[in-house]
Amino acid sequence: MEKKIVMVTGATSGIGEACAKKFAQGGYNVIITGRKADKLASLKTELEQLGAEVCVLEFDVRNREAAKKAVESLTGKWAKIDVLVNNAGLALGLDPEYNGDFEDWDIMIDTNVKGLLTMTRYIVPGMVERNHGHVINIGSVAGDAAYANGNVYCATKAAVKTITDGLRIDVADTAIRVTNVKPGLVQTNFSNTRFHGDDERAENVYKGIKPLTGDDIADVTFYAASAPEHVQIAEVLVLATHQASGSVIMRK
Repeated sequence: MEKKIVMVTGATSGIGEACAKKFAQGGYNVIITGRKADKLASLKTELEQLGAEVCVLEFDVRNREAAKKAVESLTGKWAKIDVLVNNAGLALGLDPEYNGDFEDWDIMIDTNVKGLLTMTRYIVPGMVERNHGHVINIGSVAGDAAYANGNVYCATKAAVKTITDGLRIDVADTAIRVTNVKPGLVQTNFSNTRFHGDDERAENVYKGIKPLTGDDIADVTFYAASAPEHVQIAEVLVLATHQASGSVIMRK
């Protein structure tokens, strides 16, 4: 039996990397995308050691033409994507909205919202044609309610929720499933990126609480993809045990 194909965007670190490994371990062949050639090459080797065939696509989801070219380069079995994990995303800055950085805003909106839409637009038509597929968007608890100084990042993840819900409605007459996985505190390079490389400030985000890991989110993502074909896990909120919401965290 031919292995299924998963495409994971933003696969070179954190949740994306964990998802790529989890699906490889689960018997999928994997398409990995990202901006850093060296990290993609390293991950390709790791995934192959797990028994997966791997296709590497180096591009930035913000670049619509590059994304289109990358998707169009897929031929044969690689063009028949069973699962799309829209993971590429980031947070930049943690400032009051009135002091926000315009460039940070643009990067977050272009990546988290427009990049996700771009990949959806280029991949889902093939799923519709084959009447088969699963789109898993990595959202966030931040999309449920804003938290202090999270303004634009929270808005982008609220958009992910709405876009995911909208896609689910649009493909309800097909066999395509659509899932929104919404993590809470996950210790990856997320906070290092948010604070522009300030490791000390990033480490403080996780002090006093045992946060989730990228592997935890990968487990949930793979579970959603592995449910029986008639089961659509529409939305999953995944929090650390001592996190109650985006803004309520009990630290010890």
